[in-house]
Amino acid sequence: MMFLAAGLIGALALLVGGLIGPKKASEDKLAAYESGIASTSSARERFPVHFYLVAMLFIIFDIEAAFFYPLAVHFQVEPQFLFVQGLIFIAILAVGYIYVLRKGVLAWR
Repeated sequence: MMFLAAGLIGALALLVGGLIGPKKASEDKLAAYESGIASTSSARERFPVHFYLVAMLFIIFDIEAAFFYPLAVHFQVEPQFLFVQGLIFIAILAVGYIYVLRKGVLAWR
């Protein structure tokens, strides 16, 4: 029943929008909207690989920071052991960060 209701609501929304929506198409209405500024180049322009490397590094370090949450939750159980684990984790991240800096990935050209 829920799938049937969801399908009917979706179909009804499309039907009503098609019936009472605007009909006149113009160049301005069909153009892609990007902050009100007209595009100056093709959407198929290549991005430098450097952009993707920086994006992947951000995601990796952002997700790895979430691994500190379980340490904080269970810190009162074994504080010394978890503190050492946190330091080892930070050391591993620091080694990776130093490697990235030496490779020049973060040096924007």
